[in-house]
Amino acid sequence: MQLFSFGLNYQSAPVEIRERIAFPESSLSVALRDLSVQAEVEESAIISTCNRTEIYCRTENPPAVVDWLCRFHQVSAEQLLPHLYQLHDEDAVAHAFRVASGMNSMVLGEAQILGQVKQAVRIAGETGSLGWLLNKLFQQTFAVAKEVRTQTGIGAQSVSLAAAAIRMSSRVLGAVPKLNVLLVGAGEMMELVATHVAAHTPRSLAVTNRTLERATQLAERYGGNAFTLAEMPREMAKFDMVISCTGAPLPIIGKGLMESVLRQRRYRPVVMIDLAVPRDIETEVSQLENVFLYTIDDLGKIIEEGREARQTAATEAETIISDQVNIFMNWLRNREVVPVIKQLRGHAESYRQLELERARKLLARGDKPEDVIEALSQGLMNKFLHHPTQLLQQAAPDEQPQLIQLLPRLFPVSNEG
Repeated sequence: MQLFSFGLNYQSAPVEIRERIAFPESSLSVALRDLSVQAEVEESAIISTCNRTEIYCRTENPPAVVDWLCRFHQVSAEQLLPHLYQLHDEDAVAHAFRVASGMNSMVLGEAQILGQVKQAVRIAGETGSLGWLLNKLFQQTFAVAKEVRTQTGIGAQSVSLAAAAIRMSSRVLGAVPKLNVLLVGAGEMMELVATHVAAHTPRSLAVTNRTLERATQLAERYGGNAFTLAEMPREMAKFDMVISCTGAPLPIIGKGLMESVLRQRRYRPVVMIDLAVPRDIETEVSQLENVFLYTIDDLGKIIEEGREARQTAATEAETIISDQVNIFMNWLRNREVVPVIKQLRGHAESYRQLELERARKLLARGDKPEDVIEALSQGLMNKFLHHPTQLLQQAAPDEQPQLIQLLPRLFPVSNEG
């Protein structure tokens, strides 16, 4: 088997690198087709989130995948390779199980990643880049993630990015009920954020998005207001806390806009949380006085503070994952040996048919049945033993000891007599 996982995540690469290697969902199908052609990959799926970009594939030429990733994102190997991990076969399987179970997330046990993996697999399936291996891998991955969540307390122990954002904001601005909060984006991540923010009863909550319909649907669920991104420059000065996570390929909030916002706010402080990769907010915004800008990596440091309390559940989850990796690898080994067994049985069947036909002819001409049976058994024995015997006699001296050990396992012999 040639199963590989290539990737980088929040542990191996800073956000500056991750955003350069990210794949917008709209480009995944194009990327998968290009990967298949350019790198001669037989099967593939790409998972790209704010915390990771990973390629799962079946290939005979792993370096070609790395070269393709560099070309596709116009990044040099020198920039990428220090941050890139490459996992093979069993390690790749274990990694997929950990990722979907939330074990490899910034938020230990977070549930959102499972939905993101399922979406990536759905796109790969629709693109036609999945085959027997990745189909089986991801179906098993989803089952493992479900077992981890139902059999351990890993999900209950998670500390969400939204909770970390609230904690970070409170350190600067005080309690949430005093704050006007703006959510930029209306995707799955922002739905989770909205739920958590609304539970802290902010003074006001608003949602802005490229399409007003999605912003309105999310805002109305929590008694908030909605407006489009085009209206954001006019509205933004009202908000003390801004949390952003869109799928935009380039920043949508720049230093110039925030300079204007600060003047309108009479330089009252504003906390900005950028959960997007690629980032929604220009890094230069952090240079402005009274703007407190935090990226997803900054939130990770807060989340890490309480990680020790979640290690018991993590240990239980790792036991489940380890057992399931063994089950998957046993299935895979059995599957790979099936064609060899079929070929061996087909070869033996050809011997049987040949000797059976010869025996019928001998019987037809009137030979004694006992002589025919003897000839049949001798013929089958000679044919079955011809190749192993020849191999032993003609093997090189350094091969003979290994063959002598292996052949008795394939053809058990008695030491008696």
